Formats: sequence, structure tokens, C-alpha cells
Amino acid sequence: MLIIDSHQDLAWNMLTYGRDYTRSVEETRRLEAGTNIPARNGDCLIGWPEYQRGNIAVVFATLYATPARKMEPGDIVVYKDSATAHRLYREQIDLYRTLTDTHPDKFRLITSTSELDSVIAHWSTPPPDSGGHPVGLIYLMEGADGIRSPHELAEWWALGLRMIGLAWAGTRYCGGTDDPGPLTDEGRRLISAMAEFNFILDLSHMDEAAARESLDRYEGPVMATHANCAALLRGAETNRHLPDDVIRGLIERAGVIGLIPLNTFLKPGWTRKSGGRRAEVPLDALIAHIDHICQMAGNSEHAAIGSDFDGGFGLQSIPPELDSIADLPLIASKLMERGYSQTDAANVLGGNWLRFLRRHLPA
Repeated sequence: MLIIDSHQDLAWNMLTYGRDYTRSVEETRRLEAGTNIPARNGDCLIGWPEYQRGNIAVVFATLYATPARKMEPGDIVVYKDSATAHRLYREQIDLYRTLTDTHPDKFRLITSTSELDSVIAHWSTPPPDSGGHPVGLIYLMEGADGIRSPHELAEWWALGLRMIGLAWAGTRYCGGTDDPGPLTDEGRRLISAMAEFNFILDLSHMDEAAARESLDRYEGPVMATHANCAALLRGAETNRHLPDDVIRGLIERAGVIGLIPLNTFLKPGWTRKSGGRRAEVPLDALIAHIDHICQMAGNSEHAAIGSDFDGGFGLQSIPPELDSIADLPLIASKLMERGYSQTDAANVLGGNWLRFLRRHLPA
């Protein structure tokens, strides 16, 4: 079963911590031992050898920077205005291009169905003498402040961007995490222009009001790359999770939802400080979120994986059955223990994203 992971902040980690994702997780952890990185971001979860062991064929690789008003100690990829966000996102595109140009055997950019199918075909045959397969990277903009006006969408499309999330925290386009609010007039104009290119709209991090309006208003494809189910997180005082009506709207629009194996998003009130050896939050808690979406849909065609690994957390903040991204195939075993078929499990691990991408990426 091939896995498509719909959210990884690779460029942000490369810039912030100097992480080299051609290395193994073990090597990165060894190099970072004794530094302040594990305390700030947790022990690394991602490396190219682990991609191979876990059959991680495709990753949605983010363009992300922190709004200055939300920055924390140690944040260096920070913007105060849209011009700075624009520059930082362009620099991250250059970083991904350098990565794929320098290591074409390990990483490839994907902007079309033909490039997607080429990567999948590579993974569907025995590995060459090099011993591995290239991981496909699809750009995902997380927070649209770097788009200074809708007129720039043609530029971003030409650069290879195909997916845009309007929010992380609130932006001038809509409310976001911890910043309630609907779409703004600028947001409405932006998504209207996005539809002309058939950009994929990511509802993750959008405030509920903005997500609901987007489902009603946006004419292009919709998804949620990394968001869990609010109905299973009673008592969590945040607008970060998806309420059932938004999940239902995504299902009705043939969208896919990537679920996050982060303890904080699986057990309200959990903190890394209180987590001990992580035994409090088993992997079954993530399976419950996958099952919730499957039960709502009446099938297994809308739930998927959006790990967000290394996105501000690490080993200390995930279920204890997982040591790195290589262990994500355990999700399939857990699903089949619950009575899901092998086809269902394959859908969740990668099949749903693959079908969605083939439907909505340009040829």
C-alpha cells in the first residue's frame, strides 16, 4: 500500500533547524542530540530512508511562514506583511527546486497528473540499484498572505503551485486558528479568481464560518489536508478542528480529509509536559477519527493521512506505536483489526488522495 501524506512542513524545517531530509531519522536525531531543537520541535520523524520503509510515495510539501504576531522564541521564518510572506514563499519554492535538482533520485516535484503517474509508476516496480524510489513533492501554500493580490495567481500557477489554504492563523482573506471570522471581501475575490485556474482549496486552519462559506461559494475542488474531527474532541477550546457539518460538506463535494496523529489533536488537554512516555494516547485514537469520517460518508473514500510530522512537534507528541514516518503503515493494520477491508485501508493510506489528485491536477 502506497502512502500519500498530505501535510509536511519540509522547507520550514530545513530553514529553521537545518534539517536534511536525505538523511535518516536516526542520523538527524543523533546530530540534534544536545541541542535545543528536540526541546523546541521534538525529535525528528522524517527522513528519506524512512520514506522508503513506509512506502511514502507522495507528500504535500508546504510553503509556510509564521505571522509576526504569532511568532514564538526561535521562529525565524516570519513575516510582518504580504510582501515579506511573498518573498519567503518564493524562497521556499527555490529551496524545493534545489532539493529536487540536487537529489533527483530521491525527490521529484509534481505539478501535473503525468508527473504524478510517473512517480507512482516508479513506486509500483522493484527499486533500482540505488535501492529506493523518488518521493513526489506537491506544493501546498499554508496561509495565503503571500498572495499579494488575485492578479498574482497566474504567477503562482506558473511556479507550480496547485493547492492553497487561505489561513493558518487569521489572514486578510479569512478567519483562522484562534482568530475567528468569515471570509473577507478580499477572500471572496481570491477564491473566485482561484476557481478560474482550478486551484485546490485547503480548508485546514480556516475558521468554521469561513470554511462553511467556502464550501458554498468556491467552485473549484476542496479538501482538508490536516484536520481532525471536532465531534471527538469535546472540551477542546479551539476552532482548529472540523465540525461535522464541514466534514459533511467536504464529503458532498467529493473532498478528502487528512487526519493528524498528534496527541494534542487526539486527546483534549494533552500536553507534551503531561504526556510522559506518550502512553496516554494510543494510535486507536487516530483510527477513531478516520472511522468517524468513514461512518459519516458510508464508505472509506474520504479519510486519509495528513501527518504534519515535524510541523512544530516530534516523537514526544505522537502515539507510542509510532517512532517515525516509516510506521504509518500500522494505520492499515489497525483499520483491518476494526473490520475494514484491505481495499478500505489502501484508500485511507493513499488511494483517496491519489484519486483526488488525478481528478484535479492538470494533465
